[in-house]
Order: sequence, then C-alpha cells, then structure tokens
Amino acid sequence: LLQIDHALPVELTSFSASVVGNTVKLSWRTETEVNNYGFEVERKVGSLQSTVGNWEKIGFVNGNGNSNSPKSYSFEDKNVTAGKYSYRLKQIDNDGQFEYSKAIEVNFSAPKKFELSQNYPNPFNPITTISFNLPEAGNVKLTVFNILGQELKTLVNEFKESGVHTINFDASELNSGMYIYKIEAGTFVQTRKMTLVK
Repeated sequence: LLQIDHALPVELTSFSASVVGNTVKLSWRTETEVNNYGFEVERKVGSLQSTVGNWEKIGFVNGNGNSNSPKSYSFEDKNVTAGKYSYRLKQIDNDGQFEYSKAIEVNFSAPKKFELSQNYPNPFNPITTISFNLPEAGNVKLTVFNILGQELKTLVNEFKESGVHTINFDASELNSGMYIYKIEAGTFVQTRKMTLVK
C-alpha cells in the first residue's frame, strides 16, 4: 500500500481571552501539530483600527512538536491597566517558518453590570468576536442557535471569574444566514443576533 503522509501544519481551533482582576489570561487549543516549536505571544496597545503595527512580544510558550491529539495552552499578561489591548499568537515551526493567529481584542475596564456585547465584525465570515461582562464570578453558558431555536454550538459552559471575557467564534462549518447567541449567567439571560455572510 502506498502511504502518503499529509503533514498538517499546526491547527489552532480556539483562542480566547479573559480578564481576571488585573490580569489578562489567554487560552488556546490545537487539534494537531507538526514541527511546532512554540508560540510567541504578542500584544498591541490601542485599537485594532490602527494600522500602525506596534506589536510587542510579551512571552513564549513551548509547543508539543508533533501531536495528533488536542493540546491546550495558556498565558497570563499580568498587571494590565485600563485600556484596549490586542493579542495574537505567532506560531513558529522548528525550521523557523511562522504563522500569525487572528488577533483578539480585550477592552480592559471593570464591568459594572452583566452585558452581552454585539459581535464584531457583523456581518462576518467566518470568524467573529463575542464579548461579555461579568460583574461577579459564576457559571456562564454561551450558546449559538439557528433561528428555529435549535442549539448548534456551546462556546462557553464553565465557571468564569468576574471581568470582561472575549471569545472568537469560527462559523466556517455553518451556512450563511442569521444566528442567535445567548448568554446565561445566574439569573441573567440575554440574546443577540449575528449574521454570517459567505
């Protein structure tokens, strides 16, 4: 039998940020890895709208080299002051080749109330960012439904610290159309609509 090995690059399946106290915690996950040396964590201060590239390296996390099982990673950016920050990962192969993740933006200020923000960009294809504010810690469920009310995907279902939480949602498996996302945190429930245009 002729076997052809298709070397998959590093497949990043999620990248999210959450704010705990005055620390931003970044979490990401890979499905598969080939020759993964590791991830440089880069931060940019200011808005994503700015075209001035002032990314700075703030840390490095070792990769798992070759792996075909999911791996989870995290990094903490400590002592952050109020303001807007963007983060991205620079995934580096053993041979020096590298690739950037999509950036994730964190707006760092202490939330006063529960709130589910409108996703951005909207309409989107295929990735959008969803943020929510938690004035207190608790169990949070964030779910995506189609307009018939059928549950398609659970994005968050866990205990979260108070703060502003930001999640990138990849809808590449879904068809164009309108979707509803819903947050449940204690007695707080809110829904919003988003539009996927392919």
